This record gives sequence, structure tokens and C-alpha cells, in this order.
Amino acid sequence: MSAIKQAFYLPFWWFRAKFFGRTAPLQSVIFISDRCNLSCKHCSVYNHKAPVSKSWDQIKEELEYCYRLGSRFIDFEGGEPFLWEDPSHPVGSRPANVNDLCDLARSLGFYSCTITTNAQKAFAGSHADSIWVSMDGVGAYHDTIRGEGTFARLEKNASESGCKHLSANMAINVHNADSVAAAIEYVKEKPYFESISLNFHTPFPGTEHLALPMEKRNRIIDLILDYKKKGYPIMNSKSGLKAMKSNKFKKRCWMTNFIYVDGTREPQCAGYKIPGLCDKCGFCMAGEEDAVMRLAPDTILAGFKLRR
Repeated sequence: MSAIKQAFYLPFWWFRAKFFGRTAPLQSVIFISDRCNLSCKHCSVYNHKAPVSKSWDQIKEELEYCYRLGSRFIDFEGGEPFLWEDPSHPVGSRPANVNDLCDLARSLGFYSCTITTNAQKAFAGSHADSIWVSMDGVGAYHDTIRGEGTFARLEKNASESGCKHLSANMAINVHNADSVAAAIEYVKEKPYFESISLNFHTPFPGTEHLALPMEKRNRIIDLILDYKKKGYPIMNSKSGLKAMKSNKFKKRCWMTNFIYVDGTREPQCAGYKIPGLCDKCGFCMAGEEDAVMRLAPDTILAGFKLRR
């Protein structure tokens, strides 16, 4: 039934956005906690001193809010989502955890649920429809950003997860730019990974030193396009990647809304509030969103594969 609803809803959503200017989100990102088991160099979210975890009731209300807006795909993020639990909302003899949130989201009508994880904690048996593992290169490249031994734990937990739709998600910056080719080849070699999503570091204030010069970034995009042409399992579409080379396309970031750990609700990526940042955007989803509204066939196909 969900597949039938999705088949009707998506064209309806696109038609209203294209011809009536309705800027309703299609997907939502909810940060459920800033508790984390790592201190990554590029991250400003983790909170080791006084970590905050939302309650079950708060997340339920946020899910209902996103659904009312029009969103039908949900991504739970942190911190580390697999650390989240709410002892005040028991499920049987244990506190509610992120798997229960996935069940809740689908019961409210969301078509699919994704969890983004650093894979430092075992996640076999997850209830998510898809899981994105944050992987910042292969071996030492990953460890340079996330800490010694993190890549080995990532490999172990990913290989034992049993998740049918497990993808790697790489944010490319000055520390790992030379590991992009190895990361793409690594994902193809590992049977437990379905694909890899590639993004570039966006220079939010205080992190500008991690961003690549546009010239080098565009060379890497050409490298990614070449691997994609050869049939490597790259989630990004060709149309979306090509749009990111100029970054001059029309930003349609309202397609994803965000709710942060402190409860702040943003109709799109918070970067729009920072003058000039959108012109340096590295979130390749922005290119994909523009290509969706242009009905680029390869992007539409990639979207269906991702959200099937």
C-alpha cells in the first residue's frame, strides 16, 4: 500500500511545486540527540559536556509536524542516533530506542526511514529502511578525521549489520580528498555496501580551512563522474554532480526541512542565513534537488532507487 501511495504522491508533490510554487518539504532531517561517541574534526554537533537527548514525545510531535508540512521521508541524525534512548518511554522491559522511532515514523505515514551513523556501535537488526554510514575515506584517511581505530570498527559493524540498503556517505575535505577514488573502489568491493554518496565540506564559519578550492573540487567531480560512467555504485546522479561544478543553479533546499537538537525548526539548511555560503555549498543533495525539479531522467531514477 505504501508503494502505491508513494507512486501517486510524488508526482502530485512535484506538480504543485513546479506549477503552483508550493515549497513543501519532501524529506525531513531530525537531530534526535547531540550525544556522540566520537569527536570528529569537521563536526560542530557533538556535545560531550552536557549532551541533550530529545524525549519520545518531542520527537513524535516533530514527526507529526513534518508530515503535516508534506514530508514523507525521514532521516534521524545525531550525534550518534544509535545511542539515543528514552527511559521514560519503555518498550517492553527496555527504554525506547531509535529502532522504535523508525517504527513510529512509518506508523504515522512516512514512506521510509533512514539513519545516519558513524558505525562505532553495532547496529545489526536495525528497523531503518536504509542506513548511511559516515565514511571519510579508507583506513588512515578516515582515522585522521574520526580517531584511531574508528575505521576498523566501522568495517566490523557494517559487515555484520545485515542491512539490505547500507550506503557509505563521504564528506570530502582537505584531509581526505586524496582518498576519494579508494573510497569508491572500496564500496564496490564490499558486498555489504550498496552504494556511496559523495559530498564536499561546506565552509560554515570556523571550518573554512577544511573546504577545497573550487578548482580541485571540480577535478574530483570529474573523477567521480568517470567512476560513475564505469558503473561504480555511486548514489549521486550525473546531472546532480554536474550542477555542483558551477554551483550557480537555483537552490531548492526547501525540499528538505531540518529540526535541530535544541528544537529549532528550519525550512531548509541553516546555511541560507549566512551571506555567500550557498555559493560555496558542498551538499550535493542541493544539486540533486535542482535536477529533480528539472526532471533530469538520471536523477529521477537515482531518487527512486534511493527511496524505493
